[in-house]
Amino acid sequence: MDHQVLFAFVLTLLAGLSTGIGSGIAFVCRSTNRKFLSVSLGFSAGVMIYVSLVEIMGEAREALVRELGTRPGSWATVAAFFGGMLVIAVIDKLIPEEENPHEVKSVEEEETTNAGRLMRMGVFTALAIAIHNFPEGLATFVSAMQEPGLAIPIVVAIAIHNIPEGIAVSVPIYQATGSRSKAFRYSFLSGLAEPLGALLGWLVLRPIMNDTVFGVLFAGVAGIMVFISFDELLPAAREYGEHHLSLYGLISGMVVMAVSLLLFL
Repeated sequence: MDHQVLFAFVLTLLAGLSTGIGSGIAFVCRSTNRKFLSVSLGFSAGVMIYVSLVEIMGEAREALVRELGTRPGSWATVAAFFGGMLVIAVIDKLIPEEENPHEVKSVEEEETTNAGRLMRMGVFTALAIAIHNFPEGLATFVSAMQEPGLAIPIVVAIAIHNIPEGIAVSVPIYQATGSRSKAFRYSFLSGLAEPLGALLGWLVLRPIMNDTVFGVLFAGVAGIMVFISFDELLPAAREYGEHHLSLYGLISGMVVMAVSLLLFL
């Protein structure tokens, strides 16, 4: 179990720290490769939607039915799924739109913003992303603990969607201060909320962990990931590129996830 916890924590840490990749891209590139970003975000959404609805929901229902019975277990699965959506939606609603990590901007858009607002924007975006990454971290951690075979593609999907968030933090701070190290530090620290959320969640839940708790958590994780995909990834993918590019990315992500699941059978 200790090795499994360490494995889950390391994967969650890697997903969270991908905000640092976005920070590095913002420093190196003077313009955003919008088509590549569109396909990547669509791909990430495809992975998360497919694995949530096809695999994670099935695992959650299996655990809850085993513990509660067929009818109560099925209802509990559905309730937890939409409960996960509600949690992330409330968090989303409480964050002002301007600092919301779901309102992803390109490098060019960030750099043309009024200079006097840049530092505030960067700091509040970092805070918003940190708050958002708490449930994402728990989602990644629980997935890795329950189904290690699912962990890698989920981590890759979450890492991809964290990259634009790193850009959103680092660019305004860099433009306001001229300091790459300060911009990178804020971006890096916002990503650390993901493993921190995983660690705190696990410490709280570990004493009461059983099939029911795992089932509810797993279904909630599916709800969180589907909400993020529809609310954040797909709109951002369409905004960055052509409509068909985001769709091609979405379908590709589903295909890759489906094949990888079949390979683990």
